[in-house]
Amino acid sequence: MSAHDAVPVSLAEIARIAGVGRAAVSNWRRRHDSFPTRIGGTDVSPQFSLAEVEQWLRGNGKLGDIAGRELLWPRFEALGSRNETGLAIAEAARRMRSPKARISHPELSARARDLVIQAAHVGREEGPRETFEYLLQRWLETHVRQLSTTPPQLAALMARIALAVRFGPTQDGLTLLDPACGTGHLAAAAVQEYDSPGLEVLACERDPALAALTAGRLEFLAEDREIRTRVATADTLRDDPFAGAKADVALCNPPFNERDWGYEELATDQRWVHGLPPRTEPELAWVQHLLSHLKPGGAAVVVLPPAVASRKAGRRIRGSLLRTGALRAVVSLPPGSAQPHSVSLQLWVLRAASDGPATAPPSQNALLVDATRFARPGTREPSPDWDSLGSFVLTAMATLDQADQKPPQGAVRVPLLDLLDDEVDVTPGRYTAAAAEPTRKELVGKWDEFGALLIDLAEHSRLLSALDFKAGTSQTTTTVGDLVKAGALTLRAGQQPPEPATTARGDAVPLLTIADLLHDGTPSAVIATDSAPAIAEEGDVVVAGVARAFDAWVHEGPPTALGPQLYVLRVDAEKVEAHFLAGCLCAPANGRQAGTHASSSSRVDIRRLQVLQLPLEKQAVYAATFRRLRAFEELLTATDGSGRGLVSDMSDRLAAGGLTA
Repeated sequence: MSAHDAVPVSLAEIARIAGVGRAAVSNWRRRHDSFPTRIGGTDVSPQFSLAEVEQWLRGNGKLGDIAGRELLWPRFEALGSRNETGLAIAEAARRMRSPKARISHPELSARARDLVIQAAHVGREEGPRETFEYLLQRWLETHVRQLSTTPPQLAALMARIALAVRFGPTQDGLTLLDPACGTGHLAAAAVQEYDSPGLEVLACERDPALAALTAGRLEFLAEDREIRTRVATADTLRDDPFAGAKADVALCNPPFNERDWGYEELATDQRWVHGLPPRTEPELAWVQHLLSHLKPGGAAVVVLPPAVASRKAGRRIRGSLLRTGALRAVVSLPPGSAQPHSVSLQLWVLRAASDGPATAPPSQNALLVDATRFARPGTREPSPDWDSLGSFVLTAMATLDQADQKPPQGAVRVPLLDLLDDEVDVTPGRYTAAAAEPTRKELVGKWDEFGALLIDLAEHSRLLSALDFKAGTSQTTTTVGDLVKAGALTLRAGQQPPEPATTARGDAVPLLTIADLLHDGTPSAVIATDSAPAIAEEGDVVVAGVARAFDAWVHEGPPTALGPQLYVLRVDAEKVEAHFLAGCLCAPANGRQAGTHASSSSRVDIRRLQVLQLPLEKQAVYAATFRRLRAFEELLTATDGSGRGLVSDMSDRLAAGGLTA
């Protein structure tokens, strides 16, 4: 096989196939002359032939019991096209279940068809569903910038809310609708949450590859259940494939901020019972589309950007939704709950009027729930505490129709008369008490958390204080600029994006700026991927090149675009350890030495920053200590915040009286 025909794999992929760390692969390459030679890529990111790598791993006893699916993925990735790869994975799923099934997508290339047959064979040997889920997950990870998926935890929470809120009989089964299903995360969650017989799933997606993958996922879930599934490929708003169908439950995570949603051609559509959605309010078109498909008493839960709750253009429709009782609750989620991760998204809980014996009481209020406080503390990337978040939201939902039950702290029933003002703003944070008096149990819990932080802090302090530094020693250093010239690093500078930052989803990434770092470190906007001049991937080193925010760290989490005066350094793992590099760079003296002039607003010349010259093995020792020092710093911040919160809570309790002697 020529190098042109070979399936390329990176060092990271070889490590994944062999089940080892990337450093181990680098050691194999350095120590074994028989290791395959590079067929492409660069010195920093070399590529090798998959066939040669597999042969070498087997011959040297390095492959172990690795599943065949690990060797499948690079072949799928080599197809190149996102759509063809997705369709091929979906076709492989069909073949795993039905070996004689015909190809349903004739546009697949001969190479893709051959791969479908190989994958089906591996799936039948190692487990069809497990093989499909593995390939699907790798595909989603590879195309994370172009796809917007609903995290499984959020999907499960939405399904539980909808099932709890709906009214109507349960003995006749249940119909579920997802009109913008993507790769089926919401539909799959509903199938797993509804454990009774007679489930019918209606799903629609305009992207053929996503629709095919949803169909594959649902067919696996339906193997051992009484489930009927229909997955359509269509633009739901313009050409509804399920027109006239009614659902007990609807779940949706629609595309945001789409101006070309069909405003002109749909101006007289009968779905707009609450008013024609303005061109700038496509999300309100999705809300009314969901309501048009609900059976009496049926419930829908939809993910929406926070601006939909307050934008002036949508106030008339919001008012109608409230007056008719269609909008029953709004939940503000913590940042990181779904893409875009830097935004506090909302769940709108909708319910159609019931005409049966289990009719809900007339709606005189709406339940507004502020769950933004359930962000996981002490993390650079936003990440919700899903267990606490889910418990809180479901507890609040249990009070939705129970006038005699008080919602938990952070949730409030707001009379419609208070909501139906000139703004019709249903943002929960406007109405929930931001800092209600903590209970005794909550105070005890906070003191326990503070004590645990102190224990961790003391342990880190003990280990760091025991380090010994030899006096009078000097170590040779080099600069970032020299490392870039030597090919050990690549350096890219962030810039002001050429277009305004938005909260669009899909082919978009969070945008991190110096202002964000000075605030709380959370990206405050997202931009189109193509507009981002520098994107930090997981494992890259990010440097803030201005004195007032000077820092360097190893990036974790999803790809993130960098704004002005932020830089991304990508290391050659055979020459530089990322945490070692970040630790050297972030030393305050290093930043002062490389500063352009002595002021807090001065720029730091990244190329002049100093790095110790050490062998890779020694770098690993330094890297471990740098990481412990960084953890110590984060613990200090968390302890400070926890302690200040306790001072505030205790002061409020004391000022309110009630202290027992």
